[in-house]
Order: sequence, then C-alpha cells, then structure tokens
Amino acid sequence: METKRKPIPIVQDACGFEGYDASSLMSETAKLRKIITKRGTLEILIPLCCTVEPVRYKQFRQALKGISSRTLSTRLKELEKSGILERQSFNEIPPRVEYRLTNKGQELVESMINLLQWMKKWSKSK
Repeated sequence: METKRKPIPIVQDACGFEGYDASSLMSETAKLRKIITKRGTLEILIPLCCTVEPVRYKQFRQALKGISSRTLSTRLKELEKSGILERQSFNEIPPRVEYRLTNKGQELVESMINLLQWMKKWSKSK
C-alpha cells in the first residue's frame, strides 16, 4: 500500500528571510551541506576563526591527525574555490603556503559557532 506524502504546510510570508521563500531556502541547504559536512571541513574552519594569523599547510597536518594529506589538500582546494578560504603561496624554498578565512568564510564560521553553542545548550549530555 502506497502512502501519499503530504507537503510541509508553509505559511507564505512567515519566513523571516527577506527575498526568500521556504522552498528556495530548503534548496539552499543542499549547497551548505556540501560545504560543511565533508570530512575535515569543520576541523579546518573552526581553528581559523580563532586566529587572525594565516595558517600554514604544515600546521593543519600537525593539528588534524585523523585526516589524510590527500583529504586535507582536497578540502583546502574546495574551500578556496568556494571563496571561503584565501590561499597565498610564496616563492621560497621550501615552498610556503598560507591560508586564511575570507570575509565570507568568517561569516560562515561565526554562524557555525552559533549552531555549536545552540547544540551545547540543548545537548542532553551536559
């Protein structure tokens, strides 16, 4: 027996995001999910919000023990391509590459911190 799915009852104009409706906001969550839910992404972004200094690749490698070099490199490239990180390379020997949050990245991390604070507040395992 097949059951019909009922659509979510959405009250028009009740959403507090000017210029968006609920269905477009729901589709935007897929883009956000692609950015922040990949393995290692949060581990890269959260420490960057706690410093104004650029972070070198080597520092990430030392801090992120459970993440392979390949995964780290891939995530850094994805975050750079998304405009969340800024990469600066220096013509030195040995090569030096530094990463820092862009304004877009800083806003994303601040939003994630708010979510983490919410999670901590409402967590059952206090």
